[in-house]
Parts: sequence; structure tokens; C-alpha cells
Amino acid sequence: MIEMKHVEKSYPDSRMRLVINELQFRKGEITAIVGANGSGKTTLLKAIMGIGNAQYPFGHILVDGKPNVQQYEKLSFITEEGSYLPHMTPAEYAAFLADFFPKFDHNRYNRLLEYFELDADQRIKTMSTGQKSKLEICAGFSKQADYIIMDEPFNGKDMFTRRDFLKLLIANMKEEESIIMTTHIVDEIENVIDRAIILHKGSVQADVTIDELREQGMTLAEKMSIVTGYKPNRINKFME
Repeated sequence: MIEMKHVEKSYPDSRMRLVINELQFRKGEITAIVGANGSGKTTLLKAIMGIGNAQYPFGHILVDGKPNVQQYEKLSFITEEGSYLPHMTPAEYAAFLADFFPKFDHNRYNRLLEYFELDADQRIKTMSTGQKSKLEICAGFSKQADYIIMDEPFNGKDMFTRRDFLKLLIANMKEEESIIMTTHIVDEIENVIDRAIILHKGSVQADVTIDELREQGMTLAEKMSIVTGYKPNRINKFME
């Protein structure tokens, strides 16, 4: 379990500030963190990972009972930036990762490369943005981490690639793994995730399971509109 208590994260050169009183991520769940741009989604993920130019005035983050900075082998962070060196090939990247992650699963990695139709011997610097993003997914899911943390994994992917990725997410998730992702693709992920955390202006405004939403006869998008105070008709005043 990942536990966040009384965590405040801010940046000296920005008005952005994340304040989490208490938040937990349980094993075996797929959780989506949703909200508008600037709501604190990426900041929250970086807080879990213990990275970035942030300040922590108070609070703590535990991963399975220990400080997050002592549990990096249990965390896999998938971002657009990537952790590869451009001159590497995917095959060389796997060898590089295996040095840092003793449980790195080469078989799973190669199967994912095949699934995404990536050439193991192609230089990463010659790949398209979409291919590099797919490569990071291959790497992230092969580290054998307990918690797979993804920042906007659907960015730059077409509709069919997103559908394939969602199928892959379900088929490849192991019982002991947890997935935490930020995304704007709310409608497409609603039938895949177990839980949604809605952020607004740096704080948690709602923490709901999809089953709870269904019992209420509500979609995730509708819930977001309510808790963030979105006014769909405000354009009318502008057009007057």
C-alpha cells in the first residue's frame, strides 16, 4: 500500500501547490487521477516517486510501510520523457534496466516489444514519439514493480492504439501489481479502472470507485463536472 499523509508539495517559481491530507493506494487496483490541467496530477505522481524540484514542508509518503525513497525497486514510473539514452536500441535498453532492477523480466519485455511492433535493434533516437512512448510502456511493465505509475500514457496515441493499450493493461496486470495513472481520456478508461481520484486546484475533491458511480447512475465525467464546479453553459454568456 502507498500511504500519503499531510503531504504538501510546492515549487518556488510557481503558484502550483499540492495539498494531500490523507490518501492511500491499495494493491491490485487500477486508479485514475483525473482533473484539469494544472490541478496537480503530475505533481502528485512525482511526490510518490520523490522526484522533482519540490519542497516538502511537512508530511510523509510510505510504500509498504517504508519511506518512498527507500522503495524505488517497488515503483515503476512511466513518462513521456523516458529513462533511456537515445543512442541505445531497445535490446540495449533492456540490459541497462536489468542492472538497476534485479527482477527485470526480459521475456515480458520482448513480448511487449512484439505486441507494439517495435524493432529490438533499432536506435531509439530514430523512433517516432509514439514508438518511444510505447517503448517506455514495455520497460515500465517489465521492471516487476509492485506499483506502476503512469503520467498521461495515452498522449500522442491514436484511438486504436489506446484501445490496444487498454486491452494490454487488463491482460498483463498481475495480481500483486497496482496501476496509478493520470489521464484526460475519461470516457475510454471508465470501464477499465477500479477507482478515480478527482483533483481540483491542488487538492482531492473526490475519491470514488467506479462501482459507486454506477450505483448512483453517474458517469465519471458527470462526477468531475459536479465536484469541480464546471458550468457547461457559461459559453452562452460569452456569445451574447
